[in-house]
Amino acid sequence: MHQPPITHLASTDPDVAELIEAEATRQHDKIRLIASENYVSPAVLEATGSVLTNKYSEGYPGKRYYEGQQVVDPVEELAQARARALFGVSHANVQPYSGSPANLAVHLAFMQPGDTFLSLELAHGGHLTHGSPVSISGKWLNPVHYGVGRGTGRVDMDEVRDLALRERPKVIFCGGTAIPRTIDFPAFAEIAKESGAVLVADIAHIAGLVAGGAHPTPAGYADVITTTTHKTLRGPRGAMIMTTEEHATAIDKAIFPGLQGGPHNHTTAAIAVALKEAALPEFGDYARQIVANAQALAEALTAHGFDLVSGGTDNHLILIDLTNKDVAGKPAAKALDLAGIELNFNTVPFDPRKPWSPSGIRLGTAAITTRGLTEGHMASVAEWIDRAIASAEDGPALDKIAGEIQDLLSAFPMPGWAING
Repeated sequence: MHQPPITHLASTDPDVAELIEAEATRQHDKIRLIASENYVSPAVLEATGSVLTNKYSEGYPGKRYYEGQQVVDPVEELAQARARALFGVSHANVQPYSGSPANLAVHLAFMQPGDTFLSLELAHGGHLTHGSPVSISGKWLNPVHYGVGRGTGRVDMDEVRDLALRERPKVIFCGGTAIPRTIDFPAFAEIAKESGAVLVADIAHIAGLVAGGAHPTPAGYADVITTTTHKTLRGPRGAMIMTTEEHATAIDKAIFPGLQGGPHNHTTAAIAVALKEAALPEFGDYARQIVANAQALAEALTAHGFDLVSGGTDNHLILIDLTNKDVAGKPAAKALDLAGIELNFNTVPFDPRKPWSPSGIRLGTAAITTRGLTEGHMASVAEWIDRAIASAEDGPALDKIAGEIQDLLSAFPMPGWAING
C-alpha cells in the first residue's frame, strides 16, 4: 500500500498504477546502493504530489509575472529561509530544476563563451557539467582539469594550485559525483583567493552529510554552493544554489530568466519539507550512520579482495576498481542487479576501458541507511556482492542471493510503501 494512497490513479489509469506498484515492490525488495538515490518520507511525497503543481510562478517572491501568488510566495520564502538556516548561508535559490541546470547557472553567471574554469576530471570523479567535452560546459567554455594521484586516489592540492596560478580561471569547481574522500574546502578557498577565481562547491552528493554534521561544510569558504536536494539530503528531485550576498543577484538572474521559466512549486514545497526534516536532531544521527555504514562496508569489501579507489571512504560513497577481479563494471553491475543489489558501473581514475564499459562500480549507503540497516549488516552486503560477481553467469546462484536479500529487507520498512498495506 502506498502512503499517500494512489487510489484515484489506480481507478483512472490502472496501467500506470500497476507500473508504479511494480517499482515500489522493486525498491522494497532490493538493496539499493546507487549513491545518488534514497527514499523520501511520506511527507515529502505528499508535498510533491500536491495541488501546487497547478500553479505557474515565473519570477521570484514579490516579483512574479502572474497573479495569484499569495500562497506560492510564502512557500518559496519558507524553503529559502530553511536552506539559509540549515547551511549557514546568506542567500538561497531553490528554483533550479536539477543539479545540472544549477551548475549551468554558475557558468552563465560568471563566464562568457571561451572563458577558462578549473574542475575535477570526469573520469577522476567530476561531473558532466564540470567541463566534459560532451556537455555544453565543455563545448562552450574552456575547462582545465585537475585529477587524483595514481597511487593515492586523492586530489593533489599542489597540482590544483599550480594549475590555478598558471591558467587564472574565472571559476574553480570542487566536488563531483564519485569522490569517496573529504573535500578540503579551506585549501580550495585559499587557491581561489590567490588566483582570483570564484570558488564553487558542488555538494550534490554530500549535502545531507553536511547538513547532518558528518562532513565539513563549504559555507564560509565557497562563494557559491550548488546541490541537488535528493541523494543524501533525502528530498525531492530538485536543486538549490546558495551564495554570499555578493553573488546573489548574478545567480538569481542566471536561473531566471537566464535558463528557466516558472519554478516547480510542488517541488519547492517538498524541498521545504525535506529541509525541515534535515534540521531535526535525528537527521544528524542518520548522516553519521551513513558514513559508519559506508566505512564498515568498505572494510568488509576490502577483506573480500576488492580494490577500493583511495583505499576506503570518508563519506557515503565507495568506488571499486574491478580489474583484479577479472570482470568489467557493466557485467558486474548487471549480475548484481539480478541478485537484488542495485548500483552502477563507473569509470575509475586512469581507467583503460571505455566509459560505457568501464573497470569500476560505484555504490553508496544512503538508501540502505534510511531503511535502517547498520554496520552489523555490512558484512552480509559485502559477502553478497562478492558472491554475485563470482557467480555472474549462474542464474540460480543469483536468484538465491536475491531471496536472501528479500528475507533481510522484510524486517526493514520502506518509507512511503508497505508490502502488505
